[in-house]
Amino acid sequence: MTAESQFSRRALLQGLGVSVALPWLESVSVLAGEPAAKVKTPQRFACLFIGDGISPPHWWAQGTGAKMELGSSLEPLAPFREKINIINGLYNREGDGGHAKCTGNILSGAALQRGRTIRGGVSMDQRLAKHFEEETATPSLVLGCEQPVSGFHESQYSMVYASHISWRNPDSPVPIELYPSLAFDSLFGNRAGKLQGSILDDVLQQTNDLSGKVSGSDKMKLDEYLSSVRETEQRVQRLNRQAKEDAPTVPASQRPPAGQPKDFREYTRLMCDIIALAFQADRSRVATLLMSRDLSGQVYPFLGIRDDHHSYSHANTGKEYQSIVKCHIEQYAYLLDRLAKMKEGEHTVLDNSCIMFVSEHWNAHNGQHVPLVLAGGLGGTLATGRTLDYLDAGNEKRKLCSLYLSIMDRMGLRLPEFGDAKERLAGI
Repeated sequence: MTAESQFSRRALLQGLGVSVALPWLESVSVLAGEPAAKVKTPQRFACLFIGDGISPPHWWAQGTGAKMELGSSLEPLAPFREKINIINGLYNREGDGGHAKCTGNILSGAALQRGRTIRGGVSMDQRLAKHFEEETATPSLVLGCEQPVSGFHESQYSMVYASHISWRNPDSPVPIELYPSLAFDSLFGNRAGKLQGSILDDVLQQTNDLSGKVSGSDKMKLDEYLSSVRETEQRVQRLNRQAKEDAPTVPASQRPPAGQPKDFREYTRLMCDIIALAFQADRSRVATLLMSRDLSGQVYPFLGIRDDHHSYSHANTGKEYQSIVKCHIEQYAYLLDRLAKMKEGEHTVLDNSCIMFVSEHWNAHNGQHVPLVLAGGLGGTLATGRTLDYLDAGNEKRKLCSLYLSIMDRMGLRLPEFGDAKERLAGI
């Protein structure tokens, strides 16, 4: 067997009928006889979304780099000051004016249609998924921690818009995967969740063989990656066992429901672990995670508050909603930490990614001012450690979709226009 047939840019281990993708390894190109110049570290994009806006008095940043000062909502991002951009004042023209409408176009900037006919626009994550579809096994991960809802808002916009941020085509959102076990299966093969043993048990010998042929730093990276897969797999299996124990008796022909953690923090972190594994293994380069939808019914008993997410959002200056927003930022920081610890050559997976946190509102029903954070440098193409304010730049110079054009440019997808924008965002 030749080196070229043993190793490829997307190196895989085969076991139990399941392909386990490996992280990006600097040694693979050498073993495969490829010139080093041909190997480009992959770039990734992910969006984490919170519905119903943020707590404005606590959402602020000033300064740059290690000296950046952060409002209390953003405090969990303190360890990443030099890796983030806090962007203030972006404008989503077609997302202004109420619930449902703002969420359904947060990643597309498209005008949404009222009534029974669903009509929006292709979201930028799905544009990127199409761009990378020949390079990754899973074009995109579309994950969520809150069940979509049906019906209509009083504005006569469908609640489909309120429940989805990722759209494959103008009249069809991408279905959200709510079950961590199924998201895990989508990465490592649809038989993964049905195995009695571990996927890794059948590939460890192959890993040992490979470890003797790669550099010392790659061997360490390989060990860390397989440990991460093992840990996430065990958590998913444990969750499924608990779900089966709690599940009511069902006919044998029906599959028992996969587990969903009851604790919001455990739920989001398990989804973040899956995104991190997908990026580390180059199994996918695009992901969205809807942590809470618009008009959210999410509850947070561990915060000592009783009412639902949306109820508190209308009093968004209060300590209760501040604690909800900060909790979401903590989950975002958790993902950044996972990616920052994944070495990739001289850098990290976070360095080669753009991880966005966004909400559709600044405060209740106001889409004229979109709260947004970016983390990661997209392989050195995106400067970080900055606070950027566009609020007084004029609506034509602060378009949310102009930011999306700038991000897509850096990932190799150059479009003449997107949503309501034809120009790139200045200064990004």
